[in-house]
Amino acid sequence: MSKAQKPLMYSGFHAVEALLRHRPEAVLELFVQDTRAEREEPRLEAMIQAAKDFGIAVQRARRDVLEKHAGPQHQGIVARARPRRAADENALLKWLDSKPANPFLLILENVTDPHNLGACLRSADAAGVQGVIVPRRGAAGLTPVACRTAVGAAESLAYYEVGNLATLLDQIKERGVQVVGTALEERSASLFEFQAPESLAVVMGAEGAGLKRLTRDKCDQLLEIPMAGEVQSLNVSVATGVVLFAVRAQRGSA
Repeated sequence: MSKAQKPLMYSGFHAVEALLRHRPEAVLELFVQDTRAEREEPRLEAMIQAAKDFGIAVQRARRDVLEKHAGPQHQGIVARARPRRAADENALLKWLDSKPANPFLLILENVTDPHNLGACLRSADAAGVQGVIVPRRGAAGLTPVACRTAVGAAESLAYYEVGNLATLLDQIKERGVQVVGTALEERSASLFEFQAPESLAVVMGAEGAGLKRLTRDKCDQLLEIPMAGEVQSLNVSVATGVVLFAVRAQRGSA
């Protein structure tokens, strides 16, 4: 088995539920804390039954054993499963060529913290984003920590890893998708004055590093989040939530 396919330990109700719902074939074993009584917890009972229905072995384990494999935030349930494989730029372009209605994409650059990636995925799913794109290098990846933080969105969202982000931005613009990024520059417009188009890709960069110069140059427009207090920047996951929901409010039912 290659390193990319080595099973990982996923923990927490949301992450494990999402695995059983979207990728049950990837789950090899389910571990449940030996002090949890499924008959008293309908949600846990449903997950155990779903695992058995898929032929997945369910084992009881002590809390300390679960913590050893998945850390202290396991919530009493851990799945050993093959990691999700990200789709590539070819799959993304093929999807865009199928002329989807009102494509809404999130692109993340320099987001290397799995907690931030997971939180961005969670906001993206809630805001109606149809796909999340990250560079193949310099991104956190869909680790168990990112998946737990995403509370299920890491399995439900289309997720793409691309080799050359600058080239991809040109390719999606050629397909009618407007690209906007967030950066503090003279040419940046206020997010709250931005008129969102029907086809849109939002590019977010990590706090501090921000977007690379080439990425900013590829954007059709740059936006900034107006700050009312002394704070001059937001964590990337917070900023992503603000931007996506501001755009969603303008796009309405689209």
